[in-house]
Amino acid sequence: MAFEGLSDRLQQSIQKIKGKGKVSEQDVKEMSREVRLALLEADVNFKVVKDFVKRIRERAVGEEVMGSLTPGQQVIKIVKDELTELMGGNESKIAVAQRPPTVIMMVGLQGAGKTTTTGKLANLLRKNYNRKPLLAAADVYRPAAIQQLETLGRQLDLPVHAQGTEADPVDIAKQAVEKAKEEHHDYVIIDTAGRLHVDGELMGELQRIKEAVVPDEIFLVVDAMTGQDAVNVAESFDEQLDVTGVLLTKLDGDTRGGAALSIKAVTGKPIKFAGMGEKLDQLEQFHPERMASRILGMGDMLTLIEKAQTQVDEKQAKDLESKMRNASFTFEDFLEQMAQVKNMGPLDELINMIPGANKMKGLQNASFDDKQIVHVEAIIQSMTKAERQDPSLMNASRKRRIAKGSGRSVSEVNRLLKQFEDMKKMMKQMSNTKGKKGKGMNFPFM
Repeated sequence: MAFEGLSDRLQQSIQKIKGKGKVSEQDVKEMSREVRLALLEADVNFKVVKDFVKRIRERAVGEEVMGSLTPGQQVIKIVKDELTELMGGNESKIAVAQRPPTVIMMVGLQGAGKTTTTGKLANLLRKNYNRKPLLAAADVYRPAAIQQLETLGRQLDLPVHAQGTEADPVDIAKQAVEKAKEEHHDYVIIDTAGRLHVDGELMGELQRIKEAVVPDEIFLVVDAMTGQDAVNVAESFDEQLDVTGVLLTKLDGDTRGGAALSIKAVTGKPIKFAGMGEKLDQLEQFHPERMASRILGMGDMLTLIEKAQTQVDEKQAKDLESKMRNASFTFEDFLEQMAQVKNMGPLDELINMIPGANKMKGLQNASFDDKQIVHVEAIIQSMTKAERQDPSLMNASRKRRIAKGSGRSVSEVNRLLKQFEDMKKMMKQMSNTKGKKGKGMNFPFM
């Protein structure tokens, strides 16, 4: 999970001060020291850390905290506010040209995930904003890059403008823009060449493309796992091209998070999108406030709701609610729900978006293996239609048949049946309680 180490350290640091009825300067000093160490361990730029901790300390010993009835909570709010500001404050929206098409140049070093991110961005523009993008293959030095973009185009059913490896990248970019005008595309996304390191030849070519097509956005694609080097790369590209925003890849990986926390402060350029997985729909708009909440263990319900809205069918959801109320929820309904949850992303990531989930009994330090969903699916799919509709039909021989068909044990089949019945009872209880006076049970995640 992104920022996992940093998140744990920061939460430990602020937890000590959270419930205090009175906060002394010494308390703030100790917390500041721990926050400073946590950020440095996460590979955040030293100067950025110094300024960040200084601002927290100055605000935390001011009147807004010392005069507050809940000083511990006020300090945590200050840390969250400053963390949000460090990552850019508000989310930065993508540009829209007055006259289509909006032209986007994708730049970055080789290996940062530029070509894949180009496809992801086009997919996001089409799905979330109902736009009609055209992809342009301007990396002529790597035939594999052109082939990869064309493959992505076929997978996403999006057009790709390619002229092979012999054409001039500047001409490819210009002709792609002309084609977009003729075919009424909203966006042109130009996948440019990369190098293993920044050099004059690469920058010269990128500057010529920039002059030829006058892009509305120049997005620098940066691998979040490169840590502090990502900030140095961002500075180099920005000096030469005046980039308009950063797209972080692999933010879901085993990264310490230093790049995300340093880039905006060092370059002044906002992080606009973040890659949260390998799938083509796992590119998200970067929301600094939501990311700060995730890092501090406060959850991210807005992103969770947005994910649900894109994956959950509204009619199915209403039908499901009705079935919960009268306890007619079946294993077939359960299968449908699992399919939708799987499309929303890894389970541990979804759980961490629920406010306070990391403090809930049973969820603390729990690991969520997505393979378990596969095992459950195998058991349910080994049932007959009648058994899925009415689990009370299950007897010993049926259970043995299901276990054999799914490759699981009889005890796993029994466990699933018990969990399913417990879940049905809980759902009915919750639905009935919500019906009384319009109030639900006081679950922290509902």
